[in-house]
Amino acid sequence: MRIDIVTIFPEFFSVLDVSLLGRARQAGILQVAAHDLREHTHDRHRTVDDTPYGGGAGMVMKPEPWGEALDALVTDESVLIVPSPAGEPFTQQIAREFAHAPHLVFACGRYEGIDQRVVDHYSSRIPVRLISLGDYVLNGGEVAAMAMIEAVGRLVPGVVGNPESLVEESHEDGLLEYPSYTKPAVWRGLEVPPVLLSGNHGAVAAWRREQQIERTRRVRPELLDDRG
Repeated sequence: MRIDIVTIFPEFFSVLDVSLLGRARQAGILQVAAHDLREHTHDRHRTVDDTPYGGGAGMVMKPEPWGEALDALVTDESVLIVPSPAGEPFTQQIAREFAHAPHLVFACGRYEGIDQRVVDHYSSRIPVRLISLGDYVLNGGEVAAMAMIEAVGRLVPGVVGNPESLVEESHEDGLLEYPSYTKPAVWRGLEVPPVLLSGNHGAVAAWRREQQIERTRRVRPELLDDRG
């Protein structure tokens, strides 16, 4: 999979050199590159924003540098992802969908966002998705892009060492993950649930399922409602 990121802060993504994603890049499983939007400006101040038509607070990112930057990256196989609080909520299902795309391009806006014509233009050429991490506003798209890249990247075959570990995680089957324990069996007076020490795999599986349902009912009851 190839991932390109357009941003005015390319150094933000240096963290992708560490951990699982860093190893996946070294192994050639993932190709990730961050590109500086200001490289596509042509004035001495490297301007990427201007005042909004119609008035209002803040600045809007200009379409010209975005057009040049994206033209240099997108192909017929690309999916353009624009992190935005006005987008559809990011979910595990969307992460799985993106993990099957050969090429993702993240357009990280700042200020009051990117001129709408950029989205409109590329929507006529390739799939464009406005995606929100949640009902709150960040200073820019970089944090959201980083979260999505990690969520998507770990689903690419070969990135996570044990693929079976992906199956039992939160949201993979519409429920939250069950609580986990390791040695010692007693810590500060708190004991590991006896069923996990029993060696009875059927009982362990049943307990874990019960814990998933109970945790989901307590923390995210709407997920159970969605299951009917």
